[in-house]
Amino acid sequence: MASEPGLREKGKAIILVVDRDPHVRELESHFLDQAGYTVAFEQDGNVALAQARKIVPDIIITEILVPKLDGLALCRELKADPRTCDIAVLVFSILAAAGRAREAGADAFLMKPLAEHTLVGTVRQLLEARSARIRRTQHER
Repeated sequence: MASEPGLREKGKAIILVVDRDPHVRELESHFLDQAGYTVAFEQDGNVALAQARKIVPDIIITEILVPKLDGLALCRELKADPRTCDIAVLVFSILAAAGRAREAGADAFLMKPLAEHTLVGTVRQLLEARSARIRRTQHER
């Protein structure tokens, strides 16, 4: 778990992956680590929500079908909380649920199976958009 106190000092974007499939987590870990990101994992939505509030990752990648609090409910909770509303959420699923993901507040949706260039490219786009949004918000204050 990547929740140690010095995590932000490393200067890498932090990505919290919420997926119950160990093979998918292993692939995502490899792809995202190779792209230079710090990656943390959770297997259920409730624990992921608590972890998100604790470490405030830059991006959360969540499968829809995770136990206790599904990925769409997790997305709604994150976007409704002022502490976590700026976290970019990527819903990644085998289900054709792009519309439902958007309605839940997701910033992006990808269909499984996992494709390295698509995953890493989407993460880069989300990080750029998040940075621009935060800069605009700070400038407006």
